[in-house]
Amino acid sequence: MTARIRTRGPRGRDADTTADAPAGAGLPTRGLRFLLARRRVLLRLTAWSVLETGQTFLVGYGPARALDEGFLRGRADVGLVWLAVTGLGVLLGAYGTARVYAAVAALVEPLRDRLVERVVTRGVRTGGAGSLSGLTQQVEIARDTFAGLVMVSRSFVFTAAGALAGLFTLAPPLLLIVGPPLVVGMALFAATLRPLARRQETFLVADEALAGDLGTVCPGLRDITATGAEAQIAAGTGERVEAELRAARALAHWGVLRVASLTIGGQLPIVLLLAAGPWLLSHGVTAGALVGALAYVTQSLLPALRNLIHGLGTSGSRLTVVLRRLAGTDTDMARPPDTGPAPGAGPLDATADHGTPPPAFSLASVTFAYGPASAPVVRDLDLTLPPGAHLAVVGPSGAGKSTLTALVAGLLAPSRGTVRVGGHAVPGPEAGAARVLIPQEAYVFSGTLAENLAYLRPGPVPAEELLAAAEAVGLTPLAERLGGLDARVDPAALSAGERQLIALTRAYLSHAPLALLDEATCHLDPGAEERAERAFAARPGGTLVVVAHRISSARRAGRVLVMDGRSAAYGSHEELMRSSALYRDLVGSWTPAPSRRHSEPAPALRDAYGVDAVAGPGLAGDGRHVVAHRPVGQVQAPGDLRDGGSLGREG
Repeated sequence: MTARIRTRGPRGRDADTTADAPAGAGLPTRGLRFLLARRRVLLRLTAWSVLETGQTFLVGYGPARALDEGFLRGRADVGLVWLAVTGLGVLLGAYGTARVYAAVAALVEPLRDRLVERVVTRGVRTGGAGSLSGLTQQVEIARDTFAGLVMVSRSFVFTAAGALAGLFTLAPPLLLIVGPPLVVGMALFAATLRPLARRQETFLVADEALAGDLGTVCPGLRDITATGAEAQIAAGTGERVEAELRAARALAHWGVLRVASLTIGGQLPIVLLLAAGPWLLSHGVTAGALVGALAYVTQSLLPALRNLIHGLGTSGSRLTVVLRRLAGTDTDMARPPDTGPAPGAGPLDATADHGTPPPAFSLASVTFAYGPASAPVVRDLDLTLPPGAHLAVVGPSGAGKSTLTALVAGLLAPSRGTVRVGGHAVPGPEAGAARVLIPQEAYVFSGTLAENLAYLRPGPVPAEELLAAAEAVGLTPLAERLGGLDARVDPAALSAGERQLIALTRAYLSHAPLALLDEATCHLDPGAEERAERAFAARPGGTLVVVAHRISSARRAGRVLVMDGRSAAYGSHEELMRSSALYRDLVGSWTPAPSRRHSEPAPALRDAYGVDAVAGPGLAGDGRHVVAHRPVGQVQAPGDLRDGGSLGREG
């Protein structure tokens, strides 16, 4: 019977070959069709905006006439009438604005409905994990941003039309003073709009990448510390921070031109009107007309231009990014994690070109040290473990046991040598998918018990499978006490042993064939530990590596690796009792541990920022997990540990 390890390649199952048209070509066309299909709404929006234009016209024209025909001629009644007309225009404009909001809602809500329909349809078809984000967050961002863009664009067009008409009516020379800088400012802004949008999109992508990285790293900080992967994780996070910093700087450089366009188009006309005041007055422009022109610029044109520049410059690119994703152009967002082809299909089959299955993992001349000046913790270590084997790693504290599991898991990179899991190089997505690491400190998150147990699975897990796994690992009594699979879990209310049982069951349910238990049962009593280890050893095709802290774990394992910081020994329990003095000493020093059925509750997991530590596939090199099928019980013959050097102390 041949074992076939199913891995996930770049084109896994459910590849969405029927995705929508590419965003670059299709998005503007679809947007134009959407607007043309709602011509009546656009006409209604235009009609109410004209009423707002009348308000803009009277804001400058009314005070100008009040001065020239009323107050400056000693006719206060005429001046008050013009001011009353202006006030009436403001009231009518306010009514028009209220109706504009209703028209905008009639334009925006159909967009939201179409986006929701698309997200739900795609989510049902693909089961994509990104569907919930698209439905609850990105659709709302698209709706709000689209509404804002409609408002600011419409407002600028009709406000500018009303103000320029008012300037021409008051005195044509005023239009010559205000018009040219306004046109230059708008031209400058239009020229920078496309590159500014590209840099805004780059910044948003970099910001999302950093947020996603931190969202993965923060819940696993204790795992990272426990496995010594701080430098590796810090390097990856640092690269994302630098990428966002570069994007922010590029955006800021183009933002200067945005400020310049606002200064030229909206603020320079004020200076020009004041500087040209004597010339204007000497050429027939009245004082009221000059005051009206200043009112047009300061109260209408400048605010409208500011809103337009900030709205299109920031929200426009954000809307483009979100619509591209929701319209199906970023198919990776909605596509579920690849689960691989059918067993034995195509080049993704690890045994397609070989008659025998690859080892569960192998180390070839592996050397590792925690620093350039540190003594190697592992030196020139060769080790090969076949599928289905059960290995216990023992040794004194600091001998490198946890370092070994971190090297196999890909959390640490060897200084020299190669590590392979399931025939795939470590680190790498295929190798990461074929292993699951359970550290000593097990974490759960605030959610239902079922959500915690199914966390490492790409899709829904039937309740029957959850219950079977809980029974196999020994979680059933705790599940019943909590109230079943749908019970809410409070991490702070669980003991360390209870959290370990949940983490063990979660790993048992994963599809990773290689399970690495790094002191993962240290808070369980011997009976519970034995049950959990035997469950993992009995998984179909499963390979188990246990960093043992009790002699019983070593006795249950078919193979035992002894590490002492200077040399290594490998064999069965009986062989090592005859050949390894260190192993005999360890066996002699081991005593039965007291029962920990009622271990002390662990301290609260939530830190000052409200982050709960979560055991999950978020560390370096860790992807989703896959299934392997192979009979268990294969044992490697002794003597295949070719260790020609000494092992250093763990730093």
